[in-house]
Amino acid sequence: MRHHQSVHRLLLDNGITILFAENPAADLIAGRIFLKKAGACWDSPQKAGLSHLLATVITKGTKSLSSLEIAETVESIGAGLGADATSDYWMISLKTVSSDFSAILSLVAEILQHPIFPEAEVELEKRLTLQSIRSQKEQPFNVAYSQLREAMYQEHPYGFSILGTEETVASLTREDLLAYHHAYFRPDNIVISLSGRIVLDEAVHLIKQTFGDWQIPPRSLFTPTLPTLTSQPTQSITAKETQQSIIMLGYLGAGVNSDDYAILKLLSTYLGNGLSSRLFVELREKRGLAYDVSAFYPTRLGFSQFVMYMGTAPDNTAIALEGLTTEADRLRNQILEADEVEAAKNKLLGQYALGKQTNGEIAQLFGWYETLGLGIAFDSDFQEKVAQVTAEDIQRIAQKYLQEPYLSLVGPANVVEQYRGQS
Repeated sequence: MRHHQSVHRLLLDNGITILFAENPAADLIAGRIFLKKAGACWDSPQKAGLSHLLATVITKGTKSLSSLEIAETVESIGAGLGADATSDYWMISLKTVSSDFSAILSLVAEILQHPIFPEAEVELEKRLTLQSIRSQKEQPFNVAYSQLREAMYQEHPYGFSILGTEETVASLTREDLLAYHHAYFRPDNIVISLSGRIVLDEAVHLIKQTFGDWQIPPRSLFTPTLPTLTSQPTQSITAKETQQSIIMLGYLGAGVNSDDYAILKLLSTYLGNGLSSRLFVELREKRGLAYDVSAFYPTRLGFSQFVMYMGTAPDNTAIALEGLTTEADRLRNQILEADEVEAAKNKLLGQYALGKQTNGEIAQLFGWYETLGLGIAFDSDFQEKVAQVTAEDIQRIAQKYLQEPYLSLVGPANVVEQYRGQS
């Protein structure tokens, strides 16, 4: 039986979408409550980091509950509760034993509808966020990735860290949080995705009881206009006295709605996923160049990025860069062997199946698909598309996307400075 056939989808009168998978294996229920329109893409450049700050503060007090009372309620029943922001959505996650589900659901409803963002908690979380931003500036990988992202996305929100910048975070206020909450927290923007030991009718009854009187406000939901992107490869060099050089090649890639998405996922699996991947075998095993080598291609609603990277001894920077470039060239110029394609498919589909074992993973995956506007059928569509990819498809997509890379380099000055201004 296909997995999504056991996932039910309903729409409540007030616009809340419910996704539900019954899984009686253990006496647990996991939930993900998504805001479809919210996340870093809805932060203005001047308020970068607002979605993230909201996620850190929303559980710190409501009209009727203090921060301490919320924490004690969650802890006393051994439940899990957290909030998170990404570029494309905003989310609260929960996990509890079945008997405590209605109590946690009521608590979450209170948090979603009536947060007060206490001033002291806002200031504390701002300080913690600023510490995180500063500590990332000390990590060579983060520095390299930051400058790559900024070069590729420029003014687009994908170009900013989800945390924001020191300047933007320092300027965020409680009023900003209240305005954001007022704009986006409304029932027709909510997806409630549940998996666990509860029957459908009971789950729907509890959600209606808890969220049913939440009304859609008369104003329409704001959708930001995002800048369009074209690939204009540049080089970003940062001299930093580090133990290793970080080299990143970045290519503008397709979003999740594209027909190219499944092929690019397969390509990144083949190149960079695990100890048998092409980059690991060629550049680390055979040539001993890399401390760390991989490729990644995040799932994004808008233009994603296809990145190959390596951490290597500073003396090896030139041959490491040449090694990464050679692998991109090979994909464009040579067709892969049938067994290479098959092995990559097995790895990607195997990991995909392993990624939906727990209630939390199931609630996350289907809620995420719904939130991105893909629908729950995307689960089987994606797997079918991967299974149909040919070696010719892979070469065609490599030729389309892996042309001229953005280069990001971080390492000792005597090594990286020679690349500055090279085209």
